[in-house]
Order: sequence, then C-alpha cells, then structure tokens
Amino acid sequence: MDSKEPPTHTNNSSMEITQSLDEDPLNDGPLISPEILDSAIKKEFQKLPTSWAALLLSLLHVAFVCLSAALAVYCTILSSHRSQCLSLLQGLESPTVIVFAKVCLWVLQVAFERFVHRHHGRVRSRGYLRFYRATRNLKTLPVYIHSAGNAAVLMILAAEPLLHGVKNLSVGLLLGVLALELLSVPCLLLYSVRVQNFNRERPEPDVSQEERSHGYPGNAHPLCTETGFRDGSNLEDVVEKQADLIEYLQQHNTLLSKRILSLTSQQMRE
Repeated sequence: MDSKEPPTHTNNSSMEITQSLDEDPLNDGPLISPEILDSAIKKEFQKLPTSWAALLLSLLHVAFVCLSAALAVYCTILSSHRSQCLSLLQGLESPTVIVFAKVCLWVLQVAFERFVHRHHGRVRSRGYLRFYRATRNLKTLPVYIHSAGNAAVLMILAAEPLLHGVKNLSVGLLLGVLALELLSVPCLLLYSVRVQNFNRERPEPDVSQEERSHGYPGNAHPLCTETGFRDGSNLEDVVEKQADLIEYLQQHNTLLSKRILSLTSQQMRE
C-alpha cells in the first residue's frame, strides 16, 4: 500500500509574510497618505528669507556709525554745543548714548544670527550641505566682530580715568572701535549675495546633483565631491562632510521606509 505524501504548500512563505505584516504593530495605526510621503520625499525648493534681514542690518549698522560720529563731534569734540546736547539728550553724555545704542545693535546682531541659524538648519536637513558649509562663517563672523568691539569698549570705559590727560582721547578710541566694526558689513553683504544666488538658482540637494553628474559622464560641470580621505585633504572636513551626508541620507531613508510600509499595507488589505 503506497503511502501518500502530505500535500506541499507552495504559499507558505507568502502566508508567513502576510502573517508577519498583519502582526506588525506599525500597521495597526492609520495609514500615511502617499501624497504626503511623496511631498516629503520630493520637497519643493524653499527660498531662504534671510537676505533682506542681512541688508537691513547692514543699513542700520552704517546709519548707527554715521549718527554716532556726528553726535560725538557735535556734542563732545565741539564743546561749544555741550549745553544744547545735554538738554537734548536728557542730561546724558554723548558717549553714554553711543554705548547704549551699540548694545542695542549687538542685540540685533545676535537675533539675526539666531534667525539665520534656524533657517540654515532647515537648509542643511534638506540636503544642501555645501551651501550650509559655505555660509557658516559668514553668518557668525558679524557677531564675533561686534562681541570683540564690546570687549574693546569695556576696556576703554575702564581706562577712562587714566585717559583724562589727553582731551577727547576716549571718544576718539570709541569712534575707532565703531569704525573697525564696519568690517562686519562686507560679510553681511557677501552673505546676502550668496543667499540671493542660491534662491535664484534653485538647486537640487547635493546628493541629487552628484547622482546626475555620475549618470552623465559628459557633463560640462562635474561636481568635485570627496567621499574619502586623500593626500593633501583635511581629515576634519572630510569627516564633517560624511557626517552631514549620512544624517541627510538617514532622514531620506526614513521617509522611504514609511512610504514602502504604507504601500505594502495597502496592497495587503486590498
């Protein structure tokens, strides 16, 4: 008597996959709309709204230095107008008013740096790593210049009792510090130009540009990317570039995983 072999189930693997998907707790929640995931994966270009702030801050800085110089010359250096200035400034000396205004300008510089840092963090998360690194020093250098100016002003105020031997020496030094702080204006203008060029070009993320350049070897403008350490290259820069790229790719892979999970769940429930 021939023994019958048990029937083989060819769809065991598919049943196991179905069971594992049904038991997956991630599928119990509401499905994410494919349109939402597609828009998250393929984000439209978003302009940086920071160039106007840099231009406005530059104009305020130049106006502050010009008004401070006029006030110091009219009210302090030309002592004949001292009584008029005291009545106009509510009894305050012109250097005191200049220092107060300088502190307000420094606060605006710090607020601008925080505003720019927030938007550049978003640019970095969207994959524009080269632009983020190219403008990193430009957006922070004005704050450093004004902070160094504040330290110089404090030294002048502390040494003011020793400077009474030379007439108006402390005022001259104060105006000199304000003039040196104008070095931050070219940084702001250069930053504004780079942001406007970035908004006008509307580039794709760095990874997409690199893939396109690799896909078309005859490209007239190949990207010079550095994926490893070479002789003569800066190891810290290479590590930083790789860390930024890995962070962006991790975020991108997370969105892709959610998209795949959503499509698989919809297919299994149909």
